[in-house]
Amino acid sequence: MESWQAIAALMIFCCVIGLVMTEWLHLTIAAMLGALLLVFLNILTLDEAIGYIAKSHTTLGLFFGVMVMVRAFQPTQVFDYLATQMVLLAKGKGNRLLLGIVAITTPICAVLPNATTVMLLAPLIPPLAAEIGVDFVPLLILMVFVANSAGLLTLVGDPATFIVGTSINMSFTDYLQKLSLGGAIAVVVVVATLPFLFKKIWRTELASLDNLPRPEINHPRMLLIGSMIVLLVLVFFVIGESLPIPVSPATVALLGAALCLMLAHQSKIDSINNILRDVDWSTLLFFMSIFVLIGGLQKTGVVSSGSIALAFLLGKNVALGSIVLLFAVGLLSSVVPNIPLVVAMVPLLKEYIVNAGFVGKEILAPGFEGQLPPEVLPLFYAMMYGATLGGNGTLVGASSNIVAAGISEQHGKPISFQRFLYYGLPTMGLQLAVLAVYVSIAFLRG
Repeated sequence: MESWQAIAALMIFCCVIGLVMTEWLHLTIAAMLGALLLVFLNILTLDEAIGYIAKSHTTLGLFFGVMVMVRAFQPTQVFDYLATQMVLLAKGKGNRLLLGIVAITTPICAVLPNATTVMLLAPLIPPLAAEIGVDFVPLLILMVFVANSAGLLTLVGDPATFIVGTSINMSFTDYLQKLSLGGAIAVVVVVATLPFLFKKIWRTELASLDNLPRPEINHPRMLLIGSMIVLLVLVFFVIGESLPIPVSPATVALLGAALCLMLAHQSKIDSINNILRDVDWSTLLFFMSIFVLIGGLQKTGVVSSGSIALAFLLGKNVALGSIVLLFAVGLLSSVVPNIPLVVAMVPLLKEYIVNAGFVGKEILAPGFEGQLPPEVLPLFYAMMYGATLGGNGTLVGASSNIVAAGISEQHGKPISFQRFLYYGLPTMGLQLAVLAVYVSIAFLRG
């Protein structure tokens, strides 16, 4: 591929990130313009651009399905009701509320993808914040931090972790034994920052709970049937891909959305047009455009050329390479959504260990089912931690961040890049530093 195309693809990507950071353009508009510019300059054909979107159809289908399900439940006021119950359980104290968000989000993210968890739980936050009298934006940001961090607890908790883990043929049990402790440490780091980063909310305390609004559940029959649909969806999220006839999470989410639409239509509590109109199309278009931008970097060789640079800089020093990867991938993941980043980084890292002479070229084969030498595995472990925790750094770092931003905007308060950075930068920096120590002790002592 011509070198000018690689330079152009890299410059366009950097310009998009710059526009998002400075907020000169809405992030969706910036990403769309960048993706279309790649097509206009013939760096990618329109068919190739659509192909890169198609490769990510499972992510897009999952998000769309869950968005529809969440929106279908709005007329029941279930989110307002549950928010009130959370405030009552916290006894009106901000510190208990913050810890409650951590306690609820963490176990769910251990079994469901973090962006899915945010889509399910984030609608609770605005009414909850209104009842306790605080800004809901910091609470949404906290939920994102916990969701991203808790995604490291299991192999399926974060898409980036799943992609890297399956690339080295790691089983669910192996992950629990070797890497879950790192996820627990990451969550503990978030908890430790609560009194400092969220100090205003931490110190908030309602003098009386008597004046709290008491929303009631509307359409209880519809809510009961809808809850059974959601429970079925959650079960198949966990077991679907292990069935004799595998069912992907995206398929399950889309089926759940169709059933919820049918339920809303038949019960006449809302119209199909209203539900579909309120889907967060801006977030979906942003993801489509980002996948095209990353595709441009892949096609022009920008991504693969990094393997040569890694081999030159690191040689065979796995210990140094692991720590460098942890921070480098973490910083990259703070400006590039981690799903497309790890999709690009996995083959890059495999090429590096081949070029460095650790393994033969057979590991580059698409159907490779063997095991990598234990001495190179810390490189992949570090990439998992870096890609997931780096997503806490900026607004565009992880899919759950973008989902939370979309929900916040729908409730009248867009999350600015700078505001997210205020919370994200210290959280990401502290987590990466602590996990670097953990990786050094757990995997690199020998």
